Amino acid sequence: MTQYLRIHAIAATALLLQACAERPPAGPAARVYSADMTGAAKACTAPPVTVAAGQTIDAAIKLGNDGGWSAITVNKNGRPFDAGLLAAAPQHGKVLIHTVGNDTRIDYTPATRYAGGDAFSVRLLPGDATIRVTATVAP
Repeated sequence: MTQYLRIHAIAATALLLQACAERPPAGPAARVYSADMTGAAKACTAPPVTVAAGQTIDAAIKLGNDGGWSAITVNKNGRPFDAGLLAAAPQHGKVLIHTVGNDTRIDYTPATRYAGGDAFSVRLLPGDATIRVTATVAP
C-alpha cells in the first residue's frame, strides 16, 4: 500500500511541476529604461518605420555629430525581431542593432568629426524585411 501511495505522490508532484512549467512568465511587459536612451545625439530626427515581410523600406535620418547616435525603432506585432543583420555597412560611422524593450533598435553613430551623407542597410529576421537608411550628418 505504501508503494501505491508513493507512486501517486510522485505522479501528483510531476503534474504540478508540469503545470508550473507551461505558464507564461508573470509580470509586466518589457520596459525601456532611461539608460537605454543615454548617448543619443542632441539633434536627431528619425521617422517612424513600419516594415513588412519581404519588403524593402527606405528611411532617412538626420543628426548632429556630437558623439551621439540616432535610432530607428521597429517591431513585429509588438515584439522585437529575432535578428538584425547589417546587409551593407556605412562608410562613415557604425551601426548597432539590438533589442530595447519590445522593439528592435538600429543605432547609427557617425565617425568623429564627420559631416555629410552616409548609408547602410539592415535585414530583419524573421520576415526578411530590409531597411535602407540614408543618414545626413551635420557638423
